[in-house]
Amino acid sequence: MTLVANWSYPTSIRFGAGRIKELAEACRAAGIERPLLVTDRGLAGMEITATALDVLEAAGLGRAMFSDVDPNPNENNLKAGIRTFKDGGHDGVVAFGGGSGLDLGKLVAFMAGQSRPVWDFEDIGDWWTRADAARIAPNVAVPTTAGTGSEVGRAGVLTNSATHVKKIIFHPKILPSVVICDPELTVGMPRAITAGTGMDAFAHCLEAYSSPFYHPMSQGIALEGMRLVKAYLPRAYADGADIEARAQMMSAAAMGAVAFQKGLGAIHALSHPVGALYNTHHGTTNAVVMPPVLRLNRPAIEDRIAAAAAYLGISGGFDGFYDFVIGLRAELGIPDKLSALGVGTDRIDEMVAMALEDPSAGGNPVKMTAENTKALFEACI
Repeated sequence: MTLVANWSYPTSIRFGAGRIKELAEACRAAGIERPLLVTDRGLAGMEITATALDVLEAAGLGRAMFSDVDPNPNENNLKAGIRTFKDGGHDGVVAFGGGSGLDLGKLVAFMAGQSRPVWDFEDIGDWWTRADAARIAPNVAVPTTAGTGSEVGRAGVLTNSATHVKKIIFHPKILPSVVICDPELTVGMPRAITAGTGMDAFAHCLEAYSSPFYHPMSQGIALEGMRLVKAYLPRAYADGADIEARAQMMSAAAMGAVAFQKGLGAIHALSHPVGALYNTHHGTTNAVVMPPVLRLNRPAIEDRIAAAAAYLGISGGFDGFYDFVIGLRAELGIPDKLSALGVGTDRIDEMVAMALEDPSAGGNPVKMTAENTKALFEACI
């Protein structure tokens, strides 16, 4: 382990029930007077979205919305969003929703003023310096799920519609200027989405905690994030109106995204190609592949996971932690095989190649190879 690293922490967060009422104020704090609210199709007609638009309209900021956003957003969604942004004369974005709405909203604000294609800003080396930073519009993020943590991230995930490969687009100014975390917005989440997004937050914390890279602050945040998921995800799943559980899960989601700047690993390296090719729910996919990845990584992380188990109040060291994951997944109604999500064996070689190219692969505690990655997919499917 080298004790040299670059660290960054997030932005202004207004956390608490009912704080969606402060959306217009948050926009003005970010310098936005003509916001475009970007969300997904499923949220477009929901009451929580209408409430957000009402708050903007009442403050004289209009009620413009773009919702042509796929579950795994692609460059065509982005182009359409940019067109709406420009045609409406907007000067900022309210990114509203789960991971898809948040990511695409952030990328609309980022790309509306750029002249280069979005793929030129993939999270590789210093590619982000290619952007004209002065032409990046501000954005305010409002999460409506508790999983992705995109509201505190400096990147957005975009699927290439031609290659079906997910790319991470990065720039420091993609980070939202202000975040509103209002747990009341998550009360209406279906149980399956509560489970999948919650396990996404857990996967972020687990992989960050297990990463071999040096970032002790993120490691500590990841550990406490896992504790919050253990304590509150079953409660949120059992009773969607449990506002304390919903709030604690929103905290855990943001903590996971802060933590994973320490690194991700094979869980995400496997999940990304599966989602891109089969359009599966990202967090649910993470949960399905989690146990086989834990088994692969055991030689490198056994002691560390045993320490986490002790902190979480789980007896039995690594084995106890592993059994806890299996039990939590079952309690949340998440299947144990990818075949239950419609994933077949016919594209394993393609998924292996995509997984090995995924940026997350480099953070796995055990080096990913074609052989062990194929074995992982076979065990998962």
